[in-house]
Amino acid sequence: MKKEKHYKKLPEEPGVYLMKNEDDEIIYVGKAANLKERVKSYFSKNKNRKIKKLVKEINKIDFKKTGSVVEALILEAKLIKKHKPFFNIKEKDNRSFLYVAITNEEFPRVILVRGRNKDEIDGELFGPFTSSSDIREALRIIRKIFPYSLHKESKIGTFKRPCMDYQIGLCPGTCVDKADKKEYMENIKNIKKLFKGKKKNILKDLQERMEKAAEKKEYEKAGKIKKQIGALQHIQDIALIKNDDIKKTNKNKEERIEGYDISNISGKLAAGSMVVFYGNKPDKSEYRKFKIRTVKKANDVGMMKEVLERRFKNTWPLPDLILVDGGKPQVNTAKRVLEKEGLGIPVVGIAKGKERKKNEIIGDKKQINKKTLIKVRDEAHRFALKYHKKLRQKEMTQS
Repeated sequence: MKKEKHYKKLPEEPGVYLMKNEDDEIIYVGKAANLKERVKSYFSKNKNRKIKKLVKEINKIDFKKTGSVVEALILEAKLIKKHKPFFNIKEKDNRSFLYVAITNEEFPRVILVRGRNKDEIDGELFGPFTSSSDIREALRIIRKIFPYSLHKESKIGTFKRPCMDYQIGLCPGTCVDKADKKEYMENIKNIKKLFKGKKKNILKDLQERMEKAAEKKEYEKAGKIKKQIGALQHIQDIALIKNDDIKKTNKNKEERIEGYDISNISGKLAAGSMVVFYGNKPDKSEYRKFKIRTVKKANDVGMMKEVLERRFKNTWPLPDLILVDGGKPQVNTAKRVLEKEGLGIPVVGIAKGKERKKNEIIGDKKQINKKTLIKVRDEAHRFALKYHKKLRQKEMTQS
């Protein structure tokens, strides 16, 4: 059987492909920015063992076109949930997959939760999504079209000044109690419809609302809706197009733990570290270092905040657990950064105590060996100190 038959007639457009075996069973579902090129890549010479095994079982490939990669990502998740294809879930713990949760609050939040935590959420769930970086990017795109709040109910209207997201048009103003409840719930309703694959229905409703607003001479409102229609019709998902949807490694078998620490002398030449462990083993290829830019005085908590905010601007794989070197202030700072990002990742801190001889675990309870947590903490400390010393040596040679 010629391999070209599987992709020769596929369109060069976004969509989802469904690989089937001889028994017509769906064995793999994937998304693509370019269906033809994506499927063609499976039949190249440089394939890993998993892909070779998958290709050997392919008998037929069906596809469904979508208007954008965001829609392809959403459809992919629906089909994986429906069919549970062998090669999508093989060697993966369903509890580690990500879900989009829309909470049942006065001003519902749209957040990400792991499968293992989804039963703790009071709200509507969509997923599972197998790529953390893809669904995070999709939510960023969706939030630009339909702004929503990431502030918990207890924080609504408690801010003295509008949050940063409000200033860039992502938060509708719940932080300072300026949000229009009716408009907010319309956005939430449309986000739910988008995750249910009802984009045409959204566009129809928006068109009707725009026309009604124009008839009432509410031109500002009509203009805002018109922008939403345009953004939804022409979703800009360049970052998603660049992401590879089948780069999977054996690392996925183990929980990803990220450890963070800060190293400085009275705030000078401050450095931050991020180390990555899969289970009990470090992966030094994924370590990252940060030169502190915004905090000039001795302020470990402020520095930790900067490091975490910069970390989550990148599309690196999401961790299953975040460990920070420090006590409640560092743990609470990490949780606030995650809340802003709409992420429900557990956070643990290790406090050393007044005499720095103690190892008190603070934060979310996780079934991870205490020795492993201390190992991650010590490695984050070593890596931060190493980079801090390098910065000091560089300054000495330049002075």
